[in-house]
Amino acid sequence: MRRLPGDRALAIARKETRQLLRDPAYLGLAIVVPLLLILLLGYQLSLDVKGLLVAVVDHDRSRWSREYVDGLVHSEYFRLVGVLDSPEEAREWVRSGRARVVIDIPPDFGRRLSAGLPATLGVTVDGSFPARGQIGTGYVEAINALYNQRLLREHLARHGAGDDRLWPVQMELAVWYNPTLESKNFIVPGMLVVILMIFPPLLSALLIVRERESGTILNLYCSPAGRWDILAGKALPYVAVSFLDFLLIFAASIWLFRVRFVGAVWVLVAGALLYSVCTVGLGLLISTLTRSQLAAMLATFLGAVAPAFTFSGIFTPPASLDAVGRFVSRLIPATYFMDIVRGSYLKGGGVVAYVPSLLILMLYCVVIYVAAWLALRKRLG
Repeated sequence: MRRLPGDRALAIARKETRQLLRDPAYLGLAIVVPLLLILLLGYQLSLDVKGLLVAVVDHDRSRWSREYVDGLVHSEYFRLVGVLDSPEEAREWVRSGRARVVIDIPPDFGRRLSAGLPATLGVTVDGSFPARGQIGTGYVEAINALYNQRLLREHLARHGAGDDRLWPVQMELAVWYNPTLESKNFIVPGMLVVILMIFPPLLSALLIVRERESGTILNLYCSPAGRWDILAGKALPYVAVSFLDFLLIFAASIWLFRVRFVGAVWVLVAGALLYSVCTVGLGLLISTLTRSQLAAMLATFLGAVAPAFTFSGIFTPPASLDAVGRFVSRLIPATYFMDIVRGSYLKGGGVVAYVPSLLILMLYCVVIYVAAWLALRKRLG
């Protein structure tokens, strides 16, 4: 009976599927670990800073200074941990981690404000963790601006000019795409991209090199299967597992983390399928080029996982990187899938907005599998 062109690839795919299902460790790495990782990172990894420990050195102890401190304490972003007596004591609190922000109010603070004169106070922020320090500085500046706004309103009211039309500039603030500015809406979709760049290539990178080490690769070399049959048969089960990981992580993001999603599901699904094919193919390419499983895992980590963490835009947009970083970001598929994922979650829009990224992912698939085909030297028996 004559075999169809795809029969050999399907036979290899069935063999890989049985081997995957018989190996609990592989199956756990493929499905359970990615799901656990998104749960752990989704709940613990956050850029929101709340409850910053703040200490106050109040040399004035007037109504003005108390009102200023109240503006800090009554926000959810700060937690008052102490009213100290000296700047030296405050420095010790920051050094020991008992306080992250110190407000130093001078003794003439209330007198100058009551006289209509500008007053200066000291703000010390613990910068040992830069992101937290920058966010804390922004919070203090915002609360300071609100305090100044209230003082100006009271000044205008006392002088008979309480009409809001006397304000020279008024701002109506609108935040698009992430109105609550919650970091989970930014981080969880980004982690979806990175996790799908960790496990699929790591697992597929061991497929060919493992058979080469054990000697079973000779069975493929002596079989009538061609190079495309071998690559397709090896890739299909792991593309299916990678896509299943995507579905589980997507479901967790919507129902567990309540991440905002406003886009078209089918656009995200199309991008995820292309990305899964691409990441599995990247692992297969590495597997054909390496001679040991250890070398394959190291090459996958350095060539796929590390660039995805560093250059794909999970924390810093690629446009904010230097010239080298922007160049590298254009070379990795995670950057383009990140555009599709974050755009689908937060911005929405039709397929037209994501056609360039989808086409580039398709091009990546073609280039990677052609390179793997060229690297897989099939020896005839």
